[in-house]
Amino acid sequence: MYSKLKSIAARVKRELKLYKLVLKDSRTPKPAKILLGIAFVYAISPIDLIPDFIPVIGYLDDIIILPALVFGALKLVPKEVVEDCQLRAQSA
Repeated sequence: MYSKLKSIAARVKRELKLYKLVLKDSRTPKPAKILLGIAFVYAISPIDLIPDFIPVIGYLDDIIILPALVFGALKLVPKEVVEDCQLRAQSA
């Protein structure tokens, strides 16, 4: 169980590095940068569309909105930019 959690944490860390590299890359289109920025702000913001204290539904918006924003942003980024950033995130 511990090793599984450790591998999940490593994957999350690698994904966050990828998003950071994509944001900093000059080849990334501005709309993609805006979507990733919105996802970041929404993730750290204490304000949610549905408050987290409402059981189940409160976290459901985070589970849906954040991945949708990231997925949409990465769809706007050229494949070669994402692949290059993935290689750099894995090696770093």
